[in-house]
Amino acid sequence: MEIRRICIYPKDVQRITGKTERVSRKLLQTIKLKLNKEQYQFVTIREFSIYTGIDIETISKYITD
Repeated sequence: MEIRRICIYPKDVQRITGKTERVSRKLLQTIKLKLNKEQYQFVTIREFSIYTGIDIETISKYITD
């Protein structure tokens, strides 16, 4: 398993969950709020994994580039 980046984007969340881009953005925003992150800060793949309960190996299959 090789992940080339550490940030997760709405398009990635969309591929993983099958939800719309709008719902994916909202989920990332919710994670930022829970983690007390600023608007400009990114959500990492690890943080997304912990929050959603989806293991990193599964997530890495949906990350392109």
